[in-house]
Amino acid sequence: MKIALLGTRGIPANYGGFETFAEELSVRLARRGHQVTVYCRSHNTSYDQPEYRGVRLVRLPTIAHKYLDTVAHTFLSTLHLLFHPADVALYCNGANTVFTVLPRLAGMPTLINVDGLEKNRKKWNALARAWYAFSERLTTFFPSAVITDAEAIARYYLERHGQPTHFIPYGAPTGPVETSEALERFGLDPDGYWLYVSRMEPENNALLVTRAFERTSLASKLAMVGDAPYARDYIRQVRATRDPRILFTGAVYGPGYHELQAHSFAYIHATEVGGTHPALIEAMGRGRCVLYLDTAENAEVAGEAGVRFENSEASLAAAIERVAAMSAAERARRGQAALDRVRARYDWEMVTDRYEELMQRVLKARRSPALARD
Repeated sequence: MKIALLGTRGIPANYGGFETFAEELSVRLARRGHQVTVYCRSHNTSYDQPEYRGVRLVRLPTIAHKYLDTVAHTFLSTLHLLFHPADVALYCNGANTVFTVLPRLAGMPTLINVDGLEKNRKKWNALARAWYAFSERLTTFFPSAVITDAEAIARYYLERHGQPTHFIPYGAPTGPVETSEALERFGLDPDGYWLYVSRMEPENNALLVTRAFERTSLASKLAMVGDAPYARDYIRQVRATRDPRILFTGAVYGPGYHELQAHSFAYIHATEVGGTHPALIEAMGRGRCVLYLDTAENAEVAGEAGVRFENSEASLAAAIERVAAMSAAERARRGQAALDRVRARYDWEMVTDRYEELMQRVLKARRSPALARD
């Protein structure tokens, strides 16, 4: 198949979950013999080659603005796609649902991965939240098929909009990482630091994590990994801590990121909005003990393999102290349970199988879209 992937910042991944997803999926599809094109934002990538690991890259400009970046680039990408057709187009981000109808009118089946409930994110203003709410409605008839990465989100779409979706989770690499150059760069010791990874935006609770850690009496460090282009005021609040144990690395990608995940003492996951978060399953795939904010989506991923906490500094501080007091055997047991869970449910090859099968199905059913929704 000729497959186009639109709606992300592009690859190689250097931003967040959708970009990691785009890279992992597109490279695997290309390896299987498909012709894959990923649309990239020109201001977001320094990679200047026409192909990346067998995937064709199309760089287009956008409006580098918090509320216009995604939709402006996806609009231009869609126009380009109309003149350079694919067999199937996969869109990412529910905000882009409106554009899925144009390729369909031109005879191209379209899929959309809606991610989580973006309308609930604190970073958006009223107009942006209204757009996301409107986009949810459009999913009932614009795309050929709707994909959710968490069963909790799939239930929401079915109960709220009567919209059946295709549940396909994200994947994660598994097993140990032998190298440790990133730890040396940041002055960290293996198993000597706690790890938090996320875009530092309000709904990801980076400030909650730092303040909870300040309450603890641990001697170990906390590595805060991440950044965000449109959250400078919030990031300043997070970085205002005077606790010398708390280290801010900025965004880290590639081998360095995997090293930080694999050698951490434990991983703290505090996101409250979204579907399946890649950083959580990636930490689990490295056999780390994970602490997670108790939401339906996070519990779906980690379950009893992790340690839950409520959305309060006191609850998280208590959970940190609890894990710190665990025996090495208990932490190892939880880490192994997390690893087993990822291998059973979040394998990238299995994820690619399911996307490939769905794409083939909607392509065959292009003249009868109802078949793709069964």
